[in-house]
Amino acid sequence: MKPSPDTLAVKPALLLVDLQNDFLSSPSLEPHRGFITRNSEQMLLHCRQQGIPVIHVLTTIDSDGGNRMPHWKEMDTWSCVSGTTGHETPALLTPLPDERVVHKSFFSAFSTPALDEVLVKLQIDTLWICGVHTHGCIRSTALDAYTRGLSTVVIDDAVGSDDPLHAQITRRYLRRRAVRFAVSDEMTGSVETPRADTEVARITARVASAVTAAQAAAGAWRRHEDEERLAFLERLASGIEGEASSLTDAIVGEIHKPLRYALEETARSSELIRAICRSVRADRDVSRPRSQARRTPHGTLAIITPWNNPLAIPTGKIVAALAFGNSVVWKPSPKCPDISRKFLSLCSEAGIPHDVLLQIEGGSEIAEALMEASGIDGVAITGSLQAGRSAQEITSVRMIPLQAELGGNNAAIVWEGCDLAEAARLIAEAAFGFAGQRCTANRRVIVSSSSHQGFLDHLILATQALPWGDPAEARTIVGPMIDEPASMRIDRLIEAAKQRFETIVPHQSAPAGPGAWYAPTIVVCDDPSDEIVQEESFGPVLVVQRARSWDEAMYLCNGVRQGLVASIFSTNPDLCSDFVDRARAGIVKVNLATSGADAELPFGGWKQSGIGPPEHGPGNREFYTRWQSRYDGHRERG
Repeated sequence: MKPSPDTLAVKPALLLVDLQNDFLSSPSLEPHRGFITRNSEQMLLHCRQQGIPVIHVLTTIDSDGGNRMPHWKEMDTWSCVSGTTGHETPALLTPLPDERVVHKSFFSAFSTPALDEVLVKLQIDTLWICGVHTHGCIRSTALDAYTRGLSTVVIDDAVGSDDPLHAQITRRYLRRRAVRFAVSDEMTGSVETPRADTEVARITARVASAVTAAQAAAGAWRRHEDEERLAFLERLASGIEGEASSLTDAIVGEIHKPLRYALEETARSSELIRAICRSVRADRDVSRPRSQARRTPHGTLAIITPWNNPLAIPTGKIVAALAFGNSVVWKPSPKCPDISRKFLSLCSEAGIPHDVLLQIEGGSEIAEALMEASGIDGVAITGSLQAGRSAQEITSVRMIPLQAELGGNNAAIVWEGCDLAEAARLIAEAAFGFAGQRCTANRRVIVSSSSHQGFLDHLILATQALPWGDPAEARTIVGPMIDEPASMRIDRLIEAAKQRFETIVPHQSAPAGPGAWYAPTIVVCDDPSDEIVQEESFGPVLVVQRARSWDEAMYLCNGVRQGLVASIFSTNPDLCSDFVDRARAGIVKVNLATSGADAELPFGGWKQSGIGPPEHGPGNREFYTRWQSRYDGHRERG
């Protein structure tokens, strides 16, 4: 049973700031309004159940506009005018009669005396804040709370901004001023969320020690001939191959990746190393009689990797950095510590000097501190869009290079004349294999209207045929999700979608045994602006969209913020050629689903799927080294 507010050590109140239709309807809002309002609703219901006071803070503009902020007057902005639908909140966030409402016309919720009066009357000492915009009203409110001595928690998955980079700057700024950021599941107690290490001095010391050691080792490592460095790395490839069975078992056991995909990942890791070694040997510097240009390593790099490919992604980044003469400080995901330590042990057994590759464990605070460290000369990261925004902000301030792979919302177009059954089979596995937890997973499929029902029938059958169960079994394609919070996140997304669209669940019962199971789910959605279309679910969800013309199909394909992979199924060579020309994605495929990539080719997304050069292939030298030109004059004869 959850404690009543009378037994809590603090007296909290929930502050819902500017959750109004005019602000939430901004097309540039990140994340999507559905995500913000759903998590705000979760906080609201929790507080109502627990008797925790709720205060709704609304921007309220008079009908004559006289109380608008000066810059709104200059820009002729009319938002949240009293009595309009834009002033209203979404229905699920409507204040109850006994809940307090505070009206404001400037940024901070404290810009009117009303909020202070309410907080004093209720003896509140802690604020939990949801709302928009993170960089504006949330920031101003949090800082004003700070000046009043109030403890403040910003609910990080229940806030949003139409200026997302500025929002990321705000997060870092506020954290340093004792404002805590937490997620709604942690605050409501619906899951156990590990508390972040927020002791700034201790984090900084840990990171500084690792970076200093890696810097000291960089010079000697750089002075090795290429072949010397590559010999270490080829021994690492052999070590991975020799330990393939134990590495595969560790991947299956720690992140529940089905055996077939874990085997592929282990094989891909050694393949990546050998591809990197070949590319280093093949490249040449530029030389002229009295001038030359060469590629030189940056120095010491921060590498930050996720849990879903815990061996292959670190291998591709770390080995490329080392091959070109850099030292590395690596922060893996805290969700896969055993696999990360096994990889580090194999690097040591291959003879790679200890301080040339150092690992530092921890969460997002460690990642930010690592990127901020003065000895770091570049950052390579794979993660969420928010993680990429954080890296972009930090590296731009420090003026160091960034390579960021930020996932995808990948679409396949299925057009008339193709083999619908074969397309459905390939797309179903690409969408639901490993429970959709791959950055190249098929998230959306766009089908011509004339083929829509026929394809949908084949897709349901193909999904039903996917083996679902124990990830340790060789036949399994769909295993459990990484953990319960991930499964709950998908469940909330689907429950919201069910209220608006047709949802189909071909597998009706979960397998026996432990695991965060979530059934593969097909959502038929003809609203391209909806959250289920616009946001990467990173789970076993496939959205089917209908297109009445080829131009509409291309519009839908390109109509999301991400641009990692796009594919087409068609027998028409002209359409395939037009698709390749018009698809706004870093990887395009013809008569293939979106999942998977070649170790020799560049891997990187366009738009919000990537920042900086792509991974792999020629992208490695482009990112992990930089040009240096040298000119020599005539020598004087003595």
